[in-house]
Amino acid sequence: MKTVLSTKILTPPQKELLLNAKVGFVEYDAIKIDFPSIEIPLNFSHYLFTSKNGVRAFIKVIESKNEEIDRKKYICFCVGDKTKQLLEDSGFIVSEIAHNASDLAYILAERHKTNRFIYIAGNLRRNELPEILSKNNVWYREIVAYHTHLVPKQFERNFDGVLFFSPSGVRSYFESGNSSNSIFFCIGKTTAEEAKEHNDQINIANKPTTENVLVQAIKELSFRT
Repeated sequence: MKTVLSTKILTPPQKELLLNAKVGFVEYDAIKIDFPSIEIPLNFSHYLFTSKNGVRAFIKVIESKNEEIDRKKYICFCVGDKTKQLLEDSGFIVSEIAHNASDLAYILAERHKTNRFIYIAGNLRRNELPEILSKNNVWYREIVAYHTHLVPKQFERNFDGVLFFSPSGVRSYFESGNSSNSIFFCIGKTTAEEAKEHNDQINIANKPTTENVLVQAIKELSFRT
């Protein structure tokens, strides 16, 4: 039986996908997120999110206010279907969505250059989005609204595949000197860019969802049986 390592704990339905395909798995959380007490300005109209954690931090600040706030007044731009879904389920309007931060930055530079943005980021965010915005003279203010902590863990075995869901997860996996001999299955382009520093056996999900990462792993490993 082929076995993969997931760098985050999977939900029961996600585990069923692997088990039904006769793919074994080991799982752990390679990163830990915390949300410090911060202030996010709420008097802007346009907000950028590159992860669901940014959305959670934004919601946390809004809910801390002792007043009713109309969430429909905020126009949101985000990376990933799951981030979009969380925003819309929470009552926000999503204007643009992209598969990765670079693509989102170019969309903003091409279609929304005159707007002013609040970028809700984490402490370990990559540089692509702010660099592209700055290069194209798009005004933004960055708020570090959540902290990502690496949780390194060493594995004394090789896996047929390793599933990565963020660049931080890649960094955490390699901080303990783990093997780079497996096929890496990555949720998106930015995660793959981080993984390529360690391995050229990279498979990128067609859509930036956990389920699609699992499907890609199942297809590739079944082919190699």
